[in-house]
Amino acid sequence: MDAYEKRIAKVFGTDEVPEVSEQNLLKYREYLLQHLDRKALLTGREDFPWEEFYVFGPGDKEEYENLKKSRPAHTDEFQLMDISASVMEEDDLLAKVKRLSDGRGFEMGLSWLTTRVEKGKDYQLLDDFATWHVNW
Repeated sequence: MDAYEKRIAKVFGTDEVPEVSEQNLLKYREYLLQHLDRKALLTGREDFPWEEFYVFGPGDKEEYENLKKSRPAHTDEFQLMDISASVMEEDDLLAKVKRLSDGRGFEMGLSWLTTRVEKGKDYQLLDDFATWHVNW
């Protein structure tokens, strides 16, 4: 078992990594709420789904900049406000965040987020969650 698998299994108190399910997502939520630093600066793990047309596709750059005023962008910095007890359709946890530049609130998949600094406890917690979300 790899180190990340051991860390994920530890979240559930099991020897093996369990499958993603609503029940297991809610267990992971409780663990994250207990261990994540709410003051950690968050940003997008990669471009958000709505941004792909503009980042990789033929989307107009000016239109993209205008849309980023009302939509969250992967380059924004966020503060985690809460993790909802409601599970998203994609078997993801729903993160409630506040954009630091203007205080706007957004809801998005927790697996879309990472810490601004790519090391440390909070980075590892979010990276392990995203790995579990995608692979199990």
